[in-house]
Amino acid sequence: MRSNSVAVLDIRSSEICALVGERGVNNTFIIKSKYVCAYDGYAEEELIDVRNFTEAVCNAVKNTLSAMNGIKTFYVGVPGEFLKLRCLDKVLSFKSAKRISSADCSLLLDSCRPEKSEKWITIKSTCAYYVLSDKRKVFDPISSVSDSLQGKCCFFECKTAFADCVLNAFKNFKEITSVNLIPSNYAEGMYLFEPDCRDECVVLFDMGYISSTYSVVCGNGLLYSESFSLGTGHIALYISSKLDIPFEVASAFLSQINLNAKEKLTSNEECVFEGQTYTFSTAELRDIIREGLDGMCETIEECRRNFVGRNIDAKPLFITGDEVKTIRGTADHISSRLEKTVEIIAPKVPYYDKPQFSSVLSLLDAALRDINK
Repeated sequence: MRSNSVAVLDIRSSEICALVGERGVNNTFIIKSKYVCAYDGYAEEELIDVRNFTEAVCNAVKNTLSAMNGIKTFYVGVPGEFLKLRCLDKVLSFKSAKRISSADCSLLLDSCRPEKSEKWITIKSTCAYYVLSDKRKVFDPISSVSDSLQGKCCFFECKTAFADCVLNAFKNFKEITSVNLIPSNYAEGMYLFEPDCRDECVVLFDMGYISSTYSVVCGNGLLYSESFSLGTGHIALYISSKLDIPFEVASAFLSQINLNAKEKLTSNEECVFEGQTYTFSTAELRDIIREGLDGMCETIEECRRNFVGRNIDAKPLFITGDEVKTIRGTADHISSRLEKTVEIIAPKVPYYDKPQFSSVLSLLDAALRDINK
């Protein structure tokens, strides 16, 4: 494989995507290989079926290796369900004013690094921002003159049990000599928003099938991140239970409904499954779906209240993820329910400018940045 190409594994709550790519012109990407496979997913910080997960990872890696030669390293995105974010304020004081060096920045992080634990391993550490002795907030303090250095230190810890499952799956491939774990929520925050947007807090909601993640992005890190086992799959399950219909039929209805449309009161939706026809009122289906989304909105609002770092009430909510477009009108409904501006955000890349590609392209961007250090 060419030295400027990287391989990434994006683990979502309903499917796994293995992708090989390199940097193109104008910060775009050249995709060399892409393979997607479904699996059972995860919920409540646990894999639903470890064996099924391992088989899916092996399947994705095997197909990638058969398509591309020379792959030795994989970058694997760790979903928010298996991450714990620690944000700490730390100050280094110097005897006199001096020019800040990269060594000072490293010392600041090392001085407050979490103790090693059997249940958690630190996979990423960064400073969201720094504060100099003159109270200036900066994102790159190197060469600045100050007699102290304060930082908002962010540590991303991965659940050891999940990391072990990933690494055990890769043991089946002797060609792979290195596996690097990347926090998916961090990668998305850094890729989807330009640095000037991250100067102040940016609120991001990644909507998934079984699991979704709410994050507050700032500078070069995250100030808050919370994942919860709630997604469009749960809304489909709610429809299935409410109308006593097969889950597959409920899932089909999800993609048929447009929450913004104004059909006649007599309008119906129809779905044929295993030879049987299911017909329900469009208005009834729309109301049930709205109820399901309202539950998600309540959780988003709870996350907003739990974040006490600074006031984000007036901040717009940016939504991305593989399930944003499943229910047409989702963003508008959430905006109305939360009484705030809601915008769908996606990669600014031709052919991949859709929210379902946010996660995998964010990982690709993070991996390419890493190999270019």
